[in-house]
Amino acid sequence: MAVDLRELASILSIVTDLERMGDHAEGIAKINILMGDAPLIKPLIDIPRMADIGLSMLNTCLKAFVDRDTEMARRVCNEDDQVDALHDQIYRELLVLMMENPRTIHMATYLTWISHNLERIADRVTNIAERIVFMVTGRWKR
Repeated sequence: MAVDLRELASILSIVTDLERMGDHAEGIAKINILMGDAPLIKPLIDIPRMADIGLSMLNTCLKAFVDRDTEMARRVCNEDDQVDALHDQIYRELLVLMMENPRTIHMATYLTWISHNLERIADRVTNIAERIVFMVTGRWKR
């Protein structure tokens, strides 16, 4: 019975994190619309990498949920550090660009928000992975 209750509680929590990830994705879409066809202030290399890592994390996490695989879920938690590092790097680069050329502030702000939303999505995936470990083992560990 305890396993069933943990599963139910975990699923409710996971649904909330998935919904919030959708909100962050919607935010990215709205920013893209606001950016329009304006030229980018720098080539987009790290932002797509963040998106790729986050998507891979989510796919792995969903597989871990279906398979009840705690080791796979723990690996997802470790990947969040890569996304955090990329977000910090992007933030620093964009700050430098804004200081060097104030005309880039508008576009740099958009890119900063996109990076922020991708970082939050990865955090939500990590929450799901932690919840999977709890659901399977009964032990809560961040």
